[in-house]
Amino acid sequence: MSLTPSHMIELDSRAPDFSLSDTEGRVVSLSDFADSNGLVVAFMCNHCPYVKHIRHSLAEFAHRNASSGIGFVGINANDMHSHPADSPENMREEARSAGYTFPYLHDESQNVAKAYQAACTPDFFLYDGDRRLVYRGQFDGSRPGNRVEVTGKDLQSAIDALLNGNPPLEKQSPSVGCNIKWKPGNEPEIAA
Repeated sequence: MSLTPSHMIELDSRAPDFSLSDTEGRVVSLSDFADSNGLVVAFMCNHCPYVKHIRHSLAEFAHRNASSGIGFVGINANDMHSHPADSPENMREEARSAGYTFPYLHDESQNVAKAYQAACTPDFFLYDGDRRLVYRGQFDGSRPGNRVEVTGKDLQSAIDALLNGNPPLEKQSPSVGCNIKWKPGNEPEIAA
């Protein structure tokens, strides 16, 4: 396991488009969230201990924020050939087991993860109603074994600021987790 932080891309970046299949084979696109007040795009997977650590809280978090008009989508970009635990079949079981009510999408080509400059699982991006980036980084400061309660407070604070018409939070901390499992030869080039 390689401990990897978020890239912390520039705020106000536009959300890249996507059109991916969910765990039931339905195609979900960025445009499906056009009526939401904001959209959380979470890069995640089934096997990463950092995602497992927050999975139930993440399910509750997404469900709770849906009533405020915040859309939520999970995207798994891991190479399922090298990591079969992240196959679409296992994603379906993970969504059921964890209680995910949001679309959990499979990025087989890994092109969407590259477009978002996702680096780790979990990696969170919050976009406003115009699909401009207002937050990128961690769910909260909890990590496996650090005894910090899983609350989602960092991402929740960013959502609250968005819904209250406040500017993006000045303090944004990178997420940390397992690196995205890129297919051989498909690793993204990161600008220095």
